Amino acid sequence: MDRQDFFSPSICSLTGVMALGRLLSRQRYRDILLGIGLLMAAAALVRRPDQVIEAARAGLALCGNVIIPSLFPFFVLSSLVVELGMSRYLGRLLQPLMAPLFRVNGSCATALALGIVGGYPVGARTAISLYQSGQCSKTEAERLLAFCNNCGPAFILGVVGTGIFGSGRAGLLLYLGHIAASLLVGLIFRFYKPSQRPGRGYGEAVQFQTARFPAAFTRSVSGALQSTLNICAFILLFTVIIRILTVSGWLTGTATVLSALLGPLGMSQAWAERLLAGLLELSTGVSSLTSGALTGRISMAAFMLGWAGVSVHCQVLAFLGDSGLSLRTYVVGKALHGLLSAAIIALLLRLFPLDCPASVYLAQQTEAIAHLDFHTALTISAAAVWAVWLAFLALAVYVVKKSSGKYGGHRL
Repeated sequence: MDRQDFFSPSICSLTGVMALGRLLSRQRYRDILLGIGLLMAAAALVRRPDQVIEAARAGLALCGNVIIPSLFPFFVLSSLVVELGMSRYLGRLLQPLMAPLFRVNGSCATALALGIVGGYPVGARTAISLYQSGQCSKTEAERLLAFCNNCGPAFILGVVGTGIFGSGRAGLLLYLGHIAASLLVGLIFRFYKPSQRPGRGYGEAVQFQTARFPAAFTRSVSGALQSTLNICAFILLFTVIIRILTVSGWLTGTATVLSALLGPLGMSQAWAERLLAGLLELSTGVSSLTSGALTGRISMAAFMLGWAGVSVHCQVLAFLGDSGLSLRTYVVGKALHGLLSAAIIALLLRLFPLDCPASVYLAQQTEAIAHLDFHTALTISAAAVWAVWLAFLALAVYVVKKSSGKYGGHRL
């Protein structure tokens, strides 16, 4: 094939994208395109009501069986940890680690810890709560948002590792690469606004605010319920959007353009469709990675887990509200997280190669995890929350005893 013929589709597609970008730079054309998009969406809802209803039912089943029982206990826990000031105990202990590595004060370790254990968007919500309660500065909160909103171990090890790839080893490699990439993003963002250094919460006395527990508990429960319902709303919306884009052929058409642009890099039509689905919604994207080269599938899964999807980003945006924190910092951090995760996984697969499992085993495992019932999901989540809560309580007792001995038994 002639080299000019090989690159001509990519050049034409790139020219079209640049022309579209120039149109979108003008407010009038953006409004026109937005109006057209809304009309097309309304027409799709009227034309495909059966598909919309089916997608909404699938989204409701996902929220009822997995999302609500998994996230609600962790949201209550994160709110209590921040409201009761227990994050300061962790901060006193981890201050020598958090300040030099990530240029944030020790209290910010709470967002990192809960983000690693609880999954999206627990870490982001905790970071925002720390900022709103005055336990970290605006710059520190924006640094946290860039690397503390991570996928939970249950989803990576269970759904992705065992369910999609039929291998606990694959899930472990994905989780290790995911956390390593998150920490690397944190190291990179320590240079974000370098003139502003961590300065809050250094010399404050440790206080266990038991008097505030009733008010903190009621606020935590009500706030956790509202946050969980917000997340469910976005999941329902994006489940319907992806279904409409799929049945209307728009996803296939966009994938064709993307594969033409990235064709010289080896991006095929099928991989482009998977990538687009993962960019929009994580679970839909990773569930499509059941065929193809194993190395490519795991690397793309790592990117999707790091990027998290537009659905998760909208959930974080709902928490940001009018806080004044930068959404751009968060998005850049997630993009870096996805790219670094894919690179780390590609390296790990060279060091620890995996065997491709049988397709029948994949289907059985995926079906079993997809039909996880409410009681099982709630039991797993509640047990994890109790373990984390006991760890925080033990840490509080340890820091109080250590501080009492350091200051000769004086009350803090």
